[in-house]
Amino acid sequence: MQPQVHQPSNTTHQTLDQINQLLTHLLPFSLSIKSFTSRWQVLRSKLATVKSLLTEISDSPHWSENELLPTLLPNLLSILLRVQTLCEQCSDPEKIPGKLLMQSDLDMGSGWLTKQIQHLDLLCRSGVLRQSTAIVLSHPDRNSSKDDLVLFIRDVFTRIQIGGIEFKKKALESLIQLLNEDEKSAGLVAKEGHVGYLINLLDVNMDCYIREQAVFAVSTLVYLSEQSRKCVFEEGGLGPLLRIIESGSVIMKEKAVLAVECITNDPENAWAISAYGGVSVLLDLIKSGSISAQIHGVGALKNVSTNEDVRIALAEEGGIPVLLQLMVSGRALIQEKAANCIAILASSGEYYRDLLIQEKGLQRLLHLLHESSSPDTLEYVLRAIHSLSSSDCASRILSSYTTFSVQLAELIKHGSLMLQYISASLLANVSISDEKKRAIAGCIPSLVKLMESAKPDGLQEVATNALVSLLTVKSNRKELVKDEKSVMRLVQMLDGKNDVVSKKFPVAVVAAIMAGGSQGCRKRLVEAGAYAHLQKLADGEVAGAKKALQRLSGNRLKSIFTRTWSN
Repeated sequence: MQPQVHQPSNTTHQTLDQINQLLTHLLPFSLSIKSFTSRWQVLRSKLATVKSLLTEISDSPHWSENELLPTLLPNLLSILLRVQTLCEQCSDPEKIPGKLLMQSDLDMGSGWLTKQIQHLDLLCRSGVLRQSTAIVLSHPDRNSSKDDLVLFIRDVFTRIQIGGIEFKKKALESLIQLLNEDEKSAGLVAKEGHVGYLINLLDVNMDCYIREQAVFAVSTLVYLSEQSRKCVFEEGGLGPLLRIIESGSVIMKEKAVLAVECITNDPENAWAISAYGGVSVLLDLIKSGSISAQIHGVGALKNVSTNEDVRIALAEEGGIPVLLQLMVSGRALIQEKAANCIAILASSGEYYRDLLIQEKGLQRLLHLLHESSSPDTLEYVLRAIHSLSSSDCASRILSSYTTFSVQLAELIKHGSLMLQYISASLLANVSISDEKKRAIAGCIPSLVKLMESAKPDGLQEVATNALVSLLTVKSNRKELVKDEKSVMRLVQMLDGKNDVVSKKFPVAVVAAIMAGGSQGCRKRLVEAGAYAHLQKLADGEVAGAKKALQRLSGNRLKSIFTRTWSN
């Protein structure tokens, strides 16, 4: 990084000389004051600290080139002149305007000095005075060293804290540019910068442009880095961001709610949304905000809906109808996040399930199931329907929907593994007519294949249960045994050497196939080798094996074997 070199300012040198002369006078002078001694003791200690910091600054090789000192030093000189006036008044009892007023003036003087000490100390600790590259730093590029980048970040935050309006504006612009050009810098900014100073700029009384740039900077920071999200949250950034969502411009609201969504990605931060009254703020935003604001607002609500206090607030403040409406009428990404939030609510207890059913939530979910092509959205929709299906009312509604079972069958045949899992589980649990079961016989081979899947946990069981449900229909049993691949898969699963599948699952399917006592089904299974495997499983006392073996054994079994041996 190449600095823009500035010539030392004679005025800055002169101001520093004046300050040092004044301090040399004030320190011994304050010792002679006999009134308000405790307050003057505090003031004297702070004057000594100022002198020490100024010595450190003047010993730095590039102090006179720093752009902040021409503003800081005159302010400090003005304060010291005011302290000199107080010193003169207290040294002459006749000049004291009044005890209470003087105490107030001394306390104010002490406060002013404290603020100046903080600014000077920050300037010294930042390291920007020790290297010429900190004068007016050019923007770092990808070839810049880590040390150069750290120095740049420290300089930016020094200007943000103690610089004037123009310094703050330029510093924020530089910070945003850095974050946009180098995403990896976000973690370093969180570590080396003073994020709390950045959050202070979100205050409603701050200059409008500075406040807007600060929102942009915070939003970009938390979007890029988990470390930054944690830092902004711990520095109290969530409250000011929510206030901006309430009263900021459209673009500020969009950036602020993006930041809130990023911060709430951490489940441990969810409680704070409720504590700050953020649920109502986010609900108002997703009702009337821009598309971008709605996307991130719904995303934030989805993130925090894992918290019970937030769920209660959502229900009490009418959030469920709003989410359901967005789920069917919003953009694709809004639909996905809203469906995710609804799925979380539906899984959180009977109270929320009842509310969702009362608000026609199941019908809206079924509508989205039919309309959406997004695998993620479909997964959340199915999860919500699955949770609601535990209700008798919802179960009756699902049973009455003609296309529901057809959609489940299509997802079992063509969906992702997770969609197959949830669809099979629903198919197993929802009561559907024999006519509908016959209509979806085409998914039987897919269910048999799913029985072989070791992952995810539970898939083999739900596939088996769905298959057993469909096999209550005679024609479906015949369809299964006609499919050579499905029969071979089933027999292979019965083989004791196959340890991928728990034997109770294929045993249950064989028992379901033979429930009607069909000789054709019996013959096909025996010829495929099922009898021998079942015999071994029955001897091993596998659950259900003896019953399945009994069903597979029949009056004609002996003749089948006789013909087989004679041939």
